[in-house]
Amino acid sequence: MARKRRTTLRTSEQDISAAQQAPVTPQTESSTFRLAFSDPEFMTSEDTRGIRFQLEYLKPEFILREQGINSTVVLFGGARIPEPGKPAWAARNKTQERNLEQASRYYEEARRFARYASETSRALNFQDYVVVTGGGPGVMEAGNRGATEVGAPSIGLNIVLPHEQAPNEYVTPELCFNFHYFATRKIHFLIRARAVAVFPGGFGTLDEFFETLTLIQTGRMERVPLLLFGMEFWNKVLNFEALAEAGTISPDDPNLFTVVDSAEEGWNVVRKHYNLPEVSID
Repeated sequence: MARKRRTTLRTSEQDISAAQQAPVTPQTESSTFRLAFSDPEFMTSEDTRGIRFQLEYLKPEFILREQGINSTVVLFGGARIPEPGKPAWAARNKTQERNLEQASRYYEEARRFARYASETSRALNFQDYVVVTGGGPGVMEAGNRGATEVGAPSIGLNIVLPHEQAPNEYVTPELCFNFHYFATRKIHFLIRARAVAVFPGGFGTLDEFFETLTLIQTGRMERVPLLLFGMEFWNKVLNFEALAEAGTISPDDPNLFTVVDSAEEGWNVVRKHYNLPEVSID
């Protein structure tokens, strides 16, 4: 957590403790008597939504600043893509099982890509090019795992979903965050990003890719290396030529991203963009 400044005034913790010691009376048992910031009903009400947005932005921001993390390398990708040799737990039929098992090679590429980023980060005292993922399974797990394998910290930005989702075991515990709002989570994905790597995935991955692409295309975000891993996958899923022919995007807009097929190819794009030294992960 953020360091507390010394103050001569009473702290909020002291007042919460004192309020809990108040005599039990009809007045003190009323919800109106609760301190506003320690009143769950008030803090989760519709009227305080803006405050919750602010808190979800501030908490990770304070912690990442305190940890001295200046920049990140973001990995987006499908939660359903298994580790090579492991069963495709999310498959609903034989076709999906076969396709997901074939896609497991992207788990390994994400893992290796994260190792390249993390070895570069090591040379910079783990303050730059720190790996960040959504903290879940699949490609996200691979990214955090790659960082862990070279002794580097990595960030996980989880989000509460209707079905239970625990952070993967490779996220650095002190850098593991949980969000209610997708919007604030996306801000933290991109606010420090020096590169964004997008692996095959579903709706969430597509949403994250197009959010990043839109921000870069509209000049709302600095142009950083935006990598699409898996030419065969993305050529089937997306048709940018059709958009250009329709006139809804500029013919040059597909140049805002680079399609790659391996961790080495992807990291070389990042390395050359920033003139970074070569690193070895083998």
